[in-house]
Amino acid sequence: MHRRYSGLAAAAAVTALTLGTAPTATAATATTATTATTATTAATAAPDAVQSGRQHTGATSDDDPFYRYDGSKPLSSYRPGDVLKKRTLNYHLVGIPTPLRATQLLYRSTDAQGRPSANVTTVVRAPGGDGTKAVSYQSFYDSLDPAHGPSRAIAGDVSLGGLIPNAEALVMAPLLAQGYDLVIPDTEGQTADFAAGPGYGTATLDSIRASTSAAAQTGLDGETRFGLLGYSGGAIATNWAVALAPDYAPEVDERLVGFAEGGVLVAPAHNLKYVDGALVWNGVLPMAVIGVARAYDIDIERYLSERGLEVFKELEHASIADALGRYPGMTWKDLAKPAYENPNSIPAFLEAVNKINLGEAPTPTVPGFIGQGNAGHLEGTLNNPPGIGTGDGVMVAGDVRALARQYCATGNRSIKYEQYDALSHITAMPYWAPRAMTWLTARFNGETAPSNCGSIAPGNSLEPERPGN
Repeated sequence: MHRRYSGLAAAAAVTALTLGTAPTATAATATTATTATTATTAATAAPDAVQSGRQHTGATSDDDPFYRYDGSKPLSSYRPGDVLKKRTLNYHLVGIPTPLRATQLLYRSTDAQGRPSANVTTVVRAPGGDGTKAVSYQSFYDSLDPAHGPSRAIAGDVSLGGLIPNAEALVMAPLLAQGYDLVIPDTEGQTADFAAGPGYGTATLDSIRASTSAAAQTGLDGETRFGLLGYSGGAIATNWAVALAPDYAPEVDERLVGFAEGGVLVAPAHNLKYVDGALVWNGVLPMAVIGVARAYDIDIERYLSERGLEVFKELEHASIADALGRYPGMTWKDLAKPAYENPNSIPAFLEAVNKINLGEAPTPTVPGFIGQGNAGHLEGTLNNPPGIGTGDGVMVAGDVRALARQYCATGNRSIKYEQYDALSHITAMPYWAPRAMTWLTARFNGETAPSNCGSIAPGNSLEPERPGN
């Protein structure tokens, strides 16, 4: 069969399987036992895919040698984006192999502290794609376990946390059908440094570098143009990537047509106060503290109460699917020793949260589309802290407005900001996604990026946190 038509058939299979499994995948956010049982049953019944001449075993990073750099040369001797290993396998949905093929690359990157690291990305060719246009899709898999990354789900691993990347195929399948090749990085790296934005950004940029340096396998090269797309945790990676690109990866920056993101984490210290005591999203609070502490080598346990130690142990390798709604009403004060009831009293943590504040990062040079919900009460977040205000349940709308206005004021007038006052974090995503894809298509077509820089309402201060704030 001709490659174009066989590819179309494969994409159709992915779309059909996605639609068929979407209720199961979406249910991951509800953390139900039924979802886990259904996914496990599907995986058990499905035949394994052939990869690199052997049967894929569904191994995680702990027992799959592909994820380990085991070369004789020091990792630091490679340049960011250099490819260390390659393999081709069938694209899986909830453990079920589809006819669509994917190339996975182990590549050299840089962690949040600037140290050499190794990471994995997945490249999926569009049916009939010619390698001239690609979308780097940043997943919102949001987990403290590297086994929940999109590369593992695509390779056939099945877990509750890994169901989230399967649900995202609902976004990726239409992009493939429109002729966009996809690059899908494991944005949190191989230690799953949840919420540590700078590491997300470098992992994303080096993923693009790797995808174009392995042209023989991916069909992408130095002339391929890229758009960036991500929601929630994927927006962390998207925004940090475009902020760091001019200095960290200028050759990538030159080929970016724009970035589209929604549900954006801007100043994490504000988010911790916003979700404090919430009914659903407060589980993100300890997850973010664990992830940031992990990324910056902070011994956070010394500051925790007995209850805090218990919760942190429960979530040490958890997905967001494990944490949502698990601790209704829990606050930071419940987790910390009395002396540290204000997290800003922890010097190392204060320093780290300021490093991951997008308000302190450079302004992107490429056009951007930013969507943000503001009906967090629909998801049980009723807080309206002074100087922070409301949001979508987990992300702070005033912070996102402030960031968009900051970009406009510092040289990037090609910013389109939308606020969805009737939508929460989960409900905003299906509204935002088609609008984001339409916006990206217009950038690939060379149309002038729209701007509403003059009409974005004022937001919050994005100044660094200080002791006692």
